[in-house]
Amino acid sequence: MPRVVALDFALICLHRQIMTISSEAELELLRRIGRICARARDVMGAALVPGMTTAELDDIGRKILEDAGAVSAPQSQYNFPGATCISVNNAIAHGVPGDQILREGDLVNIDVSAELDGYFSDTGASFTVGPARPDIETLCRDGKKAMWQGIRAVRDRAPLRGIGRNIELFARKGGYSLIRNLASHGVGKSLHEEPHTIPTWDEPREQRLLRKGQVITIEPFLSRGSQWALEGEDGWTLYADTGAPTVQYEHTLVVTAKGVEILTLPG
Repeated sequence: MPRVVALDFALICLHRQIMTISSEAELELLRRIGRICARARDVMGAALVPGMTTAELDDIGRKILEDAGAVSAPQSQYNFPGATCISVNNAIAHGVPGDQILREGDLVNIDVSAELDGYFSDTGASFTVGPARPDIETLCRDGKKAMWQGIRAVRDRAPLRGIGRNIELFARKGGYSLIRNLASHGVGKSLHEEPHTIPTWDEPREQRLLRKGQVITIEPFLSRGSQWALEGEDGWTLYADTGAPTVQYEHTLVVTAKGVEILTLPG
């Protein structure tokens, strides 16, 4: 679940880094909830068919979480009116499940975050309902690549700015834009924790360093023209400012000495 931000780097750069992982037991608990969230994301994505409602899709994710003993983080932390966030077409984040009927070619973002035994994980991906236009299929492919470009910048003592720099270089090369008020974030013992704002675009004022043991998300929003997320009338759903197709892909990961351990891979 991305963090909506109004950036003030004079304050952000003073934040103390937090080491979320302090033991192998903690890491195993994070692995467990990461696998649960990944399963819900992937099963929901595979279940997409024309004619189903977003509420029916949400019920699939809810059951997976409940069967595993996990609790929806948006519901428990923010009283969100759904177990998962489901955003369709020009809705790009925090979409509320309901009676909206999915149609062939729709672009659907599924964001799953949950808690088990006091530990949180967060993941998301964009899918199409059946075949989609070639440009949408390409956008989805490149959205995944943008996320991995950010992940490649992560290791102990690496500049946090490198995440956004890598992603923006990739976006510019492909002629894409990035949503600049939805950011990645720390996660672990709460859904959103320090570092509270991790830009997924190049931010020259960013001076923090990543530290071994931190648990973070990386979740760029790659767009074919939009730059800002705007709040809808329901007070939850965020829309692309120009309505341009936009995708999000997200993993939760642990910073290691030489790179990362991804906690929300399929499997």
